[in-house]
Amino acid sequence: MSLLKRLEKEKIIVEDPVQELRTNRPVQLLDPWKDFKNQVHHEVIQALDTPETENLEVETLRPIVEEIFEKKIELQGITISRSDRQRLIQQILDEILGFGPITPLLNDPEVNEIMVNGPSQIYVERKGKLELAPITFYDDQHVLHIIEKIVAPLGRRIDESQPMVDARLPDGSRVNAIIPPLALNGPTLTIRKFAKDPFKVEDLIRFGTLNQEMALFIEACVTSRLNIIVSGGTGSGKTTTLGVLSGYIPEDERIITIEDAAELQLRQAHVVTLETRPPNIEGKGAITIRDLVRNSLRMRPERIIVGEVRSGEALDMLQAMNTGHDGSLTTGHANTPRDMLSRLETMVLMAGMELPVRAIREQISSAIDVIVQQSRLRDGSRRITHITEVLGMEGDVIVLQDIFRFEQTGVDKQGKVQGYFRATGIRPHFMEKLLVAGQALPENLFSNE
Repeated sequence: MSLLKRLEKEKIIVEDPVQELRTNRPVQLLDPWKDFKNQVHHEVIQALDTPETENLEVETLRPIVEEIFEKKIELQGITISRSDRQRLIQQILDEILGFGPITPLLNDPEVNEIMVNGPSQIYVERKGKLELAPITFYDDQHVLHIIEKIVAPLGRRIDESQPMVDARLPDGSRVNAIIPPLALNGPTLTIRKFAKDPFKVEDLIRFGTLNQEMALFIEACVTSRLNIIVSGGTGSGKTTTLGVLSGYIPEDERIITIEDAAELQLRQAHVVTLETRPPNIEGKGAITIRDLVRNSLRMRPERIIVGEVRSGEALDMLQAMNTGHDGSLTTGHANTPRDMLSRLETMVLMAGMELPVRAIREQISSAIDVIVQQSRLRDGSRRITHITEVLGMEGDVIVLQDIFRFEQTGVDKQGKVQGYFRATGIRPHFMEKLLVAGQALPENLFSNE
């Protein structure tokens, strides 16, 4: 039997089987309830088209959906079990109020990340491991509808002229979407979820991200207005750690946060949140992180928090740190503290300033006090592997010294990484700054015995 005949017999939707095989795209199974759910959905939307029902919640909408659902079942003479009835009603509710098939995943506290690779393949991350979710979308248009539902309230758009977008969900979860022709698998959506209640340092200690001594040291550094950069790879937990660090900032300080998509959940009252803006349909009107960093200097900031430096804004950030804006925090992508310094050099050059390398390194060494290096290990766990002090220049080289480290000792039978945190035995050179700020640390905090 030919491929096309077999696909038709098994009721698999394929517009072009040869193209499907060529692009290795998973085929999409037909949902026998698709048309019925669409009919109910359409009638519910028509029933809600009144001023009194604009801001409905699930408790108010469910009886309306159930009533229309039952009428359609009776009218069409369909026999359906109680469990299937509740499942279909919930799917209709998710489509109207939520984000379609992925709504249950967004509500699942064990799911950290959701990856939609086209309509028929959805992966999730649980406890650091990837697994295939037993749900699908109808087709590419269904995924596109959900993407537009996410980005439209933020004033952003996604289409052929701008096929990539960064956005956020109402709870602050980070969203990235990319669509054809760039994504050959179909519309691709990646959602990195954040906890509904922002993590505290006690949570990170419980997760094993750091220990009590490291937390005490980092608290003293933030309170004493040292400039800190959180470095790490993709998915290592940099933004979460940055949010925890920002929790140490005193309530009476004015904080300005600058991000591509506002994600940080700060608990302080005096916070000004700035967010970049993409270009309009004519390719004009873009506001970059660099623009916002420059503008923030005129807003009387006491703390500047940049979600991530990845380009020329690094120069403006370093200059802010060197001109009285102590206590600034940011993150950057790098595998080691030394690599982070090299990336900063590259990013400063991206600002278009023809500066000698030594001058750039002097700017970096005088601006950055501490690098907190975070890594995602092989078992999916996240650890702060280095807390490193930036000492200054020796010749043309920036000198670093580790204050705390994570020492990996092996892997157990379940694949869990084994290891321990330890102090290196070196006292940081900025101890006097901590004492002046009233941060008296225990004498044995830096002991490696």
